[in-house]
Order: sequence, then structure tokens, then C-alpha cells
Amino acid sequence: MRESNSVPFANKAQHVARLLLDRVIEEGMKPGSSFGTEADLLEQLDVSRPTLRESLRILESQGIVTLRPGPKGGILVSKPSIDALAGSLSVFLQLHNVPFGETVKARMSIEPALVGDAALHGTNELFDAMEQSIDRMAAAKDDDAMIYQENREFHNLIAQAANNPILEVFWRTIRILADQNDVHGFALRNRRYLVDMHREVLEACRNRDPAAARRLWIAKLRKRDEERKKNEAAAGGVKKRPSRAEA
Repeated sequence: MRESNSVPFANKAQHVARLLLDRVIEEGMKPGSSFGTEADLLEQLDVSRPTLRESLRILESQGIVTLRPGPKGGILVSKPSIDALAGSLSVFLQLHNVPFGETVKARMSIEPALVGDAALHGTNELFDAMEQSIDRMAAAKDDDAMIYQENREFHNLIAQAANNPILEVFWRTIRILADQNDVHGFALRNRRYLVDMHREVLEACRNRDPAAARRLWIAKLRKRDEERKKNEAAAGGVKKRPSRAEA
């Protein structure tokens, strides 16, 4: 590719970034694979150093490459994480002033679908891991950090069991937004309820009953939303900084 002065710099860099991404996909390059050095790519692509560096910054921001300095370094292929993508999407929604109520509506659609898929596609190993997480939450009593951690772990295991990466991205995005807005410590105050509900969801999953799993999850979401509205009304709509237990 020979660089043309008639093409805006940003477009050149984006084009080069797309060429490199295409190479990753077409050649099946795995995380840790190397593009070589900057000098190698300059020779291969026939572009200016500023254009190449900007294209690499684009790919690095997307989690597609890692730039490793030093004599044993280079330009290495990496794999974008779901958490990074969800984080970017959550920032986009916040900057576009999407109301939190819309997040709640999306959650009512996405989470039950994930739970239903988990019942259909989850493995016994993941179901065993869910049971262990429930047992740890049951034993946590008033341990704020442990309740938060195990509630989050159970949700993560549901997402893994569903084996649906598209829904998982949106679910993780909604979790980020929910954590920033739901300030009432639902998990901490409702530990006993969550332990029992998680056990029932797990039983539905082991029985391969997606309808029952979805029904239980919807009931939990409705209970949580009702409590959120009640507490916001009692507080006059004033939101406080969330604590780690508010998941």
C-alpha cells in the first residue's frame, strides 16, 4: 500500500488499522503472535511512520494489539476482552445520556434470556461452580465484600453457561451501568432471598428447564426494581455514591 497525500491522515491510519485487522482474521493469528517490528510493517505497508503509529494506537485501544518495547518486543496480537468492550459501550451510553430506566428495561430482556440459555447449554462443571458460589454466599452472613463477590460470581457463571457472547457483552454493559446507579445494597440486604433464589435457578438449570429459570430471574429483577424505586422515593430521588455491595 503506497500512501497518498490526497487522503486525510485519520482515514489513512484507519485504513491501515483495517488492513492489519484483516490480516489477523484471515491468517488466523492467535494472541501472542507477532507482526514483527515497526520497521517490518513500514516496509510491508509502504506508509509513513506517523500513519503506522496512529493505526497501531487505534488497534491497541481496541485491544487487538499490544505494543511491547525493547529488543525482545514488537507488535503482538492480543484478544479484546468482553469487559473492555462492555466498558466502552457503557461510556457511550452515559455520554449520550441514556436514562437509567432504559437500562432496567434492557436488563429485563437480556438477563432472563441469558438464564434460559444457561439452562439449555450449561455444563455440569459450571453448575457445580454455581453451587459452590451459592454455598459461599450462604456462609457469608454479613460479610459485605463476600456477598458482593459471590453475587457477581454467580452472574458471571450464568453468562458463561449461556454460551452466547453477544448477549454476554450487553449483559456486562448493563451490569456496569447498574452498579453505578443502583445504590441500595440489594444483595447485602437480601442475601437470604438471593441464596434461595439462586438455588432454585440452579435447580431449573440442572433440570434443563429454561422457562422456570427465566421466570425465577424475572421475579428477582422485579423485586429489585421495586425496592430501588421505593428507596429512591424515600430519599427524594437523591442518589449517593454506590458501595461495593450494591450489585
